[in-house]
Amino acid sequence: MTRTIRPGAVRALAVPGFVSLVSLAILVSLGIWQLERKGEKEALIARILARSAVEPPAALPPAASWDPAQDEFRRVRVSGVLLNDKETLVHGLAAGATPGRALQGYYVLTPLKRDDGGTVLINRGFIPTELKDPASRQGAQISGETVVTGILRATEPRTMFVPAADPARGEWFNRDIAGISAARGLGDTPPYLVEADATPNPGGWPKGGQLRVDLPNNHLQYAFTWFGIAACLIGVFGVFAWRRLYDAPEPTVER
Repeated sequence: MTRTIRPGAVRALAVPGFVSLVSLAILVSLGIWQLERKGEKEALIARILARSAVEPPAALPPAASWDPAQDEFRRVRVSGVLLNDKETLVHGLAAGATPGRALQGYYVLTPLKRDDGGTVLINRGFIPTELKDPASRQGAQISGETVVTGILRATEPRTMFVPAADPARGEWFNRDIAGISAARGLGDTPPYLVEADATPNPGGWPKGGQLRVDLPNNHLQYAFTWFGIAACLIGVFGVFAWRRLYDAPEPTVER
């Protein structure tokens, strides 16, 4: 049986068709973006594995030649004296003992006065909220000469979901190297910090070695989700358009 298109049906589909087309373009773009993020995450994991495996740990690179694309995640070693009175606490989360449940607390960033001159920030590791007061972890306030082995890290970018820092109150939400150095009056520090490895600190806190190579990489799953929604949109609009074009209008009941 030959079907004929209902009069005016094509025009009636113009607006819903345009809206559906825009929505489809957004959904497909999100799926493609997730595939790109998957590639970036895999490259990042490979880069961390390759650079953190350097033996023995290298010296700190000169600030003038620092290149995050080449130097970040390299394993380094530096010696000096920790300036514990100038430590800065940065809000953060860390993996807890129970999988899927993170601990809330702070990362302890402490300047290290280097033996060869200059100062570099050390991310000594994570502490839970109840250990915010340095007096509760006096054993970890190392005095005198110390050696730190760790991973070079660049400044942690602040996203739109991260609150702005309040240096006057000592509230920091991302590891802003330049901002923290200025607030602490450290002068000319290099544009990187050293994220300490898992070598235990006296008293057990802070806990270093928080950099995880097994970074979550769920982007393929997210991509399938967006593409699946796009496919559903195509199916729903197809059924809707078919009915608008070919189904007979409902009879009107005269009263």
